[in-house]
Amino acid sequence: MKKITFIIAFFILFTSCGVKQTQNNLASGNYDAAIDIAISNLRTNKEKKGKQDYIYLLEEAFAKAKERDLNSISFLSKENNPNNLEKIYNTYLALNDRQEKIKPLLPLKLIKEGRNAIFPFDNYNDQIISSKNALSNYLYTNAKALMLTGNKMNYRRVYDDLTYLDKINPNYKDISKIMDEAQFKGTDFVTVYTKNETNMIIPVQLQNDLLDFKTYGLNDKWTVYHSTKQKDINYDYGMIINFRSILISPEQIKEREFVKERQVKDGQKKQLDANGRVALDKEGKPIMVDNMINATVKIYEIRQFKSCQITAKVDYIDFRTNQLLDSFPITSEFVFENIYSTYKGDRRAADDNYYSYFDKRAVPFPTSEQMVYDTGEDLKAKIKNIITRNQFRK
Repeated sequence: MKKITFIIAFFILFTSCGVKQTQNNLASGNYDAAIDIAISNLRTNKEKKGKQDYIYLLEEAFAKAKERDLNSISFLSKENNPNNLEKIYNTYLALNDRQEKIKPLLPLKLIKEGRNAIFPFDNYNDQIISSKNALSNYLYTNAKALMLTGNKMNYRRVYDDLTYLDKINPNYKDISKIMDEAQFKGTDFVTVYTKNETNMIIPVQLQNDLLDFKTYGLNDKWTVYHSTKQKDINYDYGMIINFRSILISPEQIKEREFVKERQVKDGQKKQLDANGRVALDKEGKPIMVDNMINATVKIYEIRQFKSCQITAKVDYIDFRTNQLLDSFPITSEFVFENIYSTYKGDRRAADDNYYSYFDKRAVPFPTSEQMVYDTGEDLKAKIKNIITRNQFRK
């Protein structure tokens, strides 16, 4: 019984909170929020007395929302400003959508008054079509005008406006052709090349990798990078990867010898008691314990080492003004290291993570060219980071 009472109390509290929230939205002028809450609560068991408040609130919110929207359309229409066309079109859509959300719930009975709730619906089809056509014509005409300005930002606006136009009015006139032209003219084309200011030869493969911008994944809607200049394209910006210095260390071999000691397990032994006798368990069997011994090993370690450091900078050039926009220094390093060891004695005395060195042997040092190329992987990651953080057009 207590459980049933609790459930009923919880339901009443939950319903009361929903009604209060709907009332607050209605009082605040958030009519559509109030409508959505009421509709959500009326989708099930709409005939129950506990749902009557939602019906009254829905009726009132609908009437006020409709009045507000129609007044807004009247005002915007009288202003005769083409910039209002989108607002007018969307308001007609909202008026129609609001009706469509309520229709499945009808009729909604108001028990005390013995009547159905009143929702004066109107057919907005003609207004929706008319306002959509007016908006479409405005967007198209404005786009054609903006295409004559020679301004990249205007081309981008044209593309976005016509994308919206194609959404509300697909295949309108020749907007597909205009959009292609707007996207091309609104794009910043960047030519990328390397410059060697060092006294060393830069591996061709490294230069090709650095300039392979397909692997960078950096082309976006309005920026395209080319490592090879293409005909019929006027490049807006240049990005120069300047190699300033390449430092390669000599091949180094360092040797050292050291001794390690530690206790290790060497099988098991019988445990002795305080009198030196073999200790027995409850079953009379000898108790066995780990046999720990002091192990010693002499290790001969050989370390092969070679490093390469590349210092470079990335310059951003504005071809329209032939000015340096920005410069970003980069330092990348690659280290070749091979450690291998031999030993005398009990290898168990060495640290467990050291065992792998006993299985290694000497390997040939990489060539200087290979070292420079391997350093390029880190260099490429840093170049990508620079481009990601620093756009050409602020």
